[in-house]
Amino acid sequence: MGQAHHWGQSKGFRQVARLELPGAGQVVVEGNYAYIGHMKPPEGTTIVDISDPKHPKVVAQLEIAPNLHSHKVRVHDNLMLVNHEKYRGYRGDDKARGGLKVFDISNRSAPREIAFVEAGEWGYHRFTFDGRYCYGSPNPEGYVGNIMEILDLQNPEKPEVVSHWWVPGQWQAGGEPPHPDGRRVRCHHPMRLGNRLYCTWWHHGWYIFDISDLARPEPIVHMDWSPPYPCPSHTTLPVPWDIMGRRILVVSDEEVGDRLAPTPNAFLWIVDITEETNPIPISTYRARPEDQPFDPDCWYGCHQSQEQLYDNRLAVTWFGGGLRMIDISNPWQPEELGYYLPEPGQGYQVAQSNDVFATPEGLYYLVDRLGGFEILEWVGA
Repeated sequence: MGQAHHWGQSKGFRQVARLELPGAGQVVVEGNYAYIGHMKPPEGTTIVDISDPKHPKVVAQLEIAPNLHSHKVRVHDNLMLVNHEKYRGYRGDDKARGGLKVFDISNRSAPREIAFVEAGEWGYHRFTFDGRYCYGSPNPEGYVGNIMEILDLQNPEKPEVVSHWWVPGQWQAGGEPPHPDGRRVRCHHPMRLGNRLYCTWWHHGWYIFDISDLARPEPIVHMDWSPPYPCPSHTTLPVPWDIMGRRILVVSDEEVGDRLAPTPNAFLWIVDITEETNPIPISTYRARPEDQPFDPDCWYGCHQSQEQLYDNRLAVTWFGGGLRMIDISNPWQPEELGYYLPEPGQGYQVAQSNDVFATPEGLYYLVDRLGGFEILEWVGA
């Protein structure tokens, strides 16, 4: 493999607990429970009691059909939303029934399905949920690649579509001329702050939308740096306060096999969005070693930052580079404060850190896309 790895090393993080759960795409925490969406069927979603962080206990596990995966999850009070997306490793003939499932989780040990939002064979990818509205990336029939969707869950048993938005060329069933980049142009991860929606669009860059009227999202600006950079835009995370008098957007590109060049590995961007119509990338952060050629046996680069911000520190998953703690107090010069390189999951030779959830108490919940769930504490460098 092209990278040098030192599994089990850490600086600034202390391991509190570990469970050998199947590979996962997302972890979210609310109250005394962690909710984990898994990468491969038959595992769908696991609910873990974390009331004692040193002794986490599984209380429920949902299974999923072999032609689907359910690797994303969001929770608010007694509602849990999970995605159903086509599982590309499936080799059978059955068509996937993709979409978004809604569960009543008033009894955490027995989630009860109460609604399903259809989204074609490709299904749903990522989404965020504020307790009333879901901002997601479904791929309905007739569209090439995922589009943006806003759902109203005021009545969670009957979710209603508020609006859709897509890039011209995606709605081929509507007679639009195909976009020359095909499925590389697709909605990936919408995130709301106030009356703005920050939304990545994979190899088509990212957008800022005015959603003062949720029924009519209006694009304010579009920025795309792939190409020349090889990796797609994964997450646009707006910082909810000014830093050094500037409004800041943290953009993580994702390490993928569908890249436009072998180097560099995916990395993190800091963008000044003080003037929304003229966003300016002002710095980047790369985990060491940087700019190694892509290694298909152990993806190294950036994936996803914590979405819960309490100060100017930011934990970012880095696949083979583990979890990185970054200080963006000076947005022109991000500084690495520490790191955690997990041991590979059972039966694997490499670690692939995939998602992290941060709490105000300084606990970090980390999942690996191949295997393993860990609770960490930030103790400082």
